[in-house]
Parts: sequence; C-alpha cells; structure tokens
Amino acid sequence: MKSTKTILIGSLLAACGLAQADWSANVGYASEYHYRGILQKNSSASGGLDYESGGFYAGAWAADVGDGLEVDGYFGYGADVGDLGLSIGYTGYFYTGDFDDTYQEINLGAGFGVASLDVAIGKYDNFDGPELDYTFVSLTVESKSGLYGTLGSFSQDFDGDYLELGYGTSLADFDLGVALIFANDDLVGDDEESLVFTIGKSFDL
Repeated sequence: MKSTKTILIGSLLAACGLAQADWSANVGYASEYHYRGILQKNSSASGGLDYESGGFYAGAWAADVGDGLEVDGYFGYGADVGDLGLSIGYTGYFYTGDFDDTYQEINLGAGFGVASLDVAIGKYDNFDGPELDYTFVSLTVESKSGLYGTLGSFSQDFDGDYLELGYGTSLADFDLGVALIFANDDLVGDDEESLVFTIGKSFDL
C-alpha cells in the first residue's frame, strides 16, 4: 500500500501541471498491502481510474482487503510556485465489508527538489465508538534512480511511526517496486519488518 496509494497520489500531484484533460486507469498487485506502515492484507489486487486537468485531479481506487473492498475517492488541486510544488485535496476511505470503518481527510502537500512533505488531517468513524481525530505527516526523499525513503508519523488519537525504504522502476511498460517497511509497536502492536513486492500498469483512456 501504497504504499501503492501513496505513490499513486504522488504521481497525480506531480502531473498536475498538465494543461489538457486526461483520463487514465491503473491495475496493480502487492505481495503485502501496507498503508502508512500498517498491513492491510497479504496478496492484494487493486485498480483505479483517474482524471487530470490543468492542476485539478480526481479519481477512485479500490483494493482487496479480504473482507470486501477498500474503495477510495479523492480530488484536489496542485500548482507550482517557483521551484516549490503545492497541493491541497480530499481523500475518503470507504469499505464494502467489516474490515474497517470510514476515514475522511484533508491532504496538504509540498515538494521541493527530491523532497516532499505530506500532511493528512482526518477523522475516523470508529464503528460504534467515539469519532477519532488524527494527523499524519510524512517526509519522502526520492532520487531520479528510483530509490526512495519515507518517514511517516501519526499523532492525536492515533500514534505510531514507520520507515519505508524502496526502489521503483519500469520494465516493458510495467511499474515494478520493492520496499522494506519498519513499523514500531505503537503503530502495529509489535515492532515489525516487512518486505513488499509490487507490480502495476497504467493505461491512457
């Protein structure tokens, strides 16, 4: 997981300088689906649809989480101010089964050179419990060679940190990735290391 989703949304923000409208679709598979350092499911397939136009982006993405699907909807706007890329958007995470409850968040992003900072300010419905507030902050450094590192941290009603080190490349029009994820016990209940392999493909529509 994206860090599949993280890479997907990051790609959208990087592309939002396009002047023309553009539709695309994507499919993917992860040996382990992790999101923000937390395991969602072993062996997970995913797919999505995206729209971009002159800085505006919107899309939907779904992944197999075992008990039904996770279905995400998102939209936002990004622009460059000199060498600084800025973005603001919304993401909702919804579930067709009982795997989890709804998350909704405002997303803020800034990028400069090889570094990008992302902030999510969200609310979690929490089934029959009290609604929970959370803030998630991540810093990613990515080289042109495809190597990247992400450090992410939760605060407020959520707690925990993780580090993801990975590499992504393209081969025969397929996107291939490998990542090593270290999550601390505050995040997953016990210190955990995971090695994840991903493959995906995007299509212009």
